Amino acid sequence: MQQRLRKPLFVSVLASSFMLAACGDASQQTAATGQQQQMTVGIVTVTTRNVDLTTTLPGRASAFRVAEVRPQVNGILQSRLFEEGSMVEAGQQLYQIDAAMYEAELASAEAEIARANAAVKSTKSRFQRSNNLLQDKAISQQDYDEAEAAYLQAEAQLRIAEANLTRAKLNVAYTRVEAPIAGRIGRSQLTEGALLSVGQAQPLTTITQLDPIYVDIAQSTSDYLKLQAAIADGRIVTNSENRAEVTVRVGEAGNYTTTGELMFNEVTVDPQTSAITLRAKLANPNHAILPGMYVRAEVGTGSLKNALLVPQTGVSRDPRGRAIAMVVNQEGNVEQRYLTVESTIGSNWIVTDGLSAGDKVIVEGLQKIQPGMPVQTEEVK
Repeated sequence: MQQRLRKPLFVSVLASSFMLAACGDASQQTAATGQQQQMTVGIVTVTTRNVDLTTTLPGRASAFRVAEVRPQVNGILQSRLFEEGSMVEAGQQLYQIDAAMYEAELASAEAEIARANAAVKSTKSRFQRSNNLLQDKAISQQDYDEAEAAYLQAEAQLRIAEANLTRAKLNVAYTRVEAPIAGRIGRSQLTEGALLSVGQAQPLTTITQLDPIYVDIAQSTSDYLKLQAAIADGRIVTNSENRAEVTVRVGEAGNYTTTGELMFNEVTVDPQTSAITLRAKLANPNHAILPGMYVRAEVGTGSLKNALLVPQTGVSRDPRGRAIAMVVNQEGNVEQRYLTVESTIGSNWIVTDGLSAGDKVIVEGLQKIQPGMPVQTEEVK
């Protein structure tokens, strides 16, 4: 009788255990579902706006002007009148060449002028008297012609003497070797006592103008063609003169910057690098940029209309390298989108396909979500 009573009790205990286990599983599923629904992710709502486009390209600085100073007369170099490496002004005297011989030639030319003037005066008076005598038939036509020829020859000799005087003055002036341009002067190639000659291959020194300065930038033909296509389609708008603004950064940290404008681009492509050279002119008041220096140039390429910008934190890559973004759809579920990105502006990608204005791109909490999962959203500012 006691054994029959124990069996129902055992069955009831076992049934209770199953019910408790089932209740536990149900409560765990309910809790997991609740956690899914309560997960909050940070989003950014995609909007369209106009942005200014820039392209960072490598470049080399080159001097605005370079002048090699050479002698224009022969002679012995007497003195150097500048400090090497200093700034000089246009017209400043740099060297003095021995001028004794040229001053003597100048004095001779001045004397020749006086002699020629006397000859002109004498022959002119004779010619005028001959004219009056010819009208009175007191001299022959031959005498008159000879007087006229002597007067014309004297005038020609005066013009030759004047030209020689001008040349002599120039030679004396050329003994003062002056700076043709303003800029920083280099070291002197010759010292006092050196014999100088016109047309010598070796310059006396070199002057380099550093402010403003040129920067020659290399752009690939593919990027150039893409830019022209975007301008033709109307996606990128440039100004009427197509003078893009250029910002140059110098040094590894880019701690020195200066701005200028794009002047022109070459009409030919370098066959070795397949690149087009762009030239920019920039202010360089501190002379921080020197010719031959490597720089990074940010070239403005125009304004992109109605661009879609997405933070880089919201875009990842799949194993095939395709750009992916997680989007919260209208049902509040996570949805995966494949994107076409063009370039970056600051911390944002420019998206040309895969998103539309108003889409909610997840930028925070990406590690805890999967496609199809319901989430709550919070706008990230």
